[in-house]
Amino acid sequence: QVQLVESGGELVQAGGSLRLSCAASGRTFRTYNIAWFRQVPGNERDFVAAISWSGSNTYYADSMKGRFTISRDNAKNTVYLQMNSLKPEDTAVYYCAAERGVVISTAPRTYDYWGQGTQVTVSS
Repeated sequence: QVQLVESGGELVQAGGSLRLSCAASGRTFRTYNIAWFRQVPGNERDFVAAISWSGSNTYYADSMKGRFTISRDNAKNTVYLQMNSLKPEDTAVYYCAAERGVVISTAPRTYDYWGQGTQVTVSS
């Protein structure tokens, strides 16, 4: 079992940067693919980015390519999401999630473990 805790969300001005962290417990963390999703009230949870268990493969939603970077440090049981050039439409609660699929999924329903979320607010 994996427990996930997100941090790093805060209020930032448009054009600014934030780095979110997803800290995991459990010795099996390095066997899980990790993804970031985000959600605004009344909307579905949207895929942001994902990284394979080894860190060798990464995937991004089209609107995040070139602005967001996902990375992981398995020695620290932590996954990061570096967010640059933030826009007001990036405002959401950001969640990290873990799954063990052979192929990385962008669908929330395939993820087994979730953190509690961290609020990112981008002001215009």
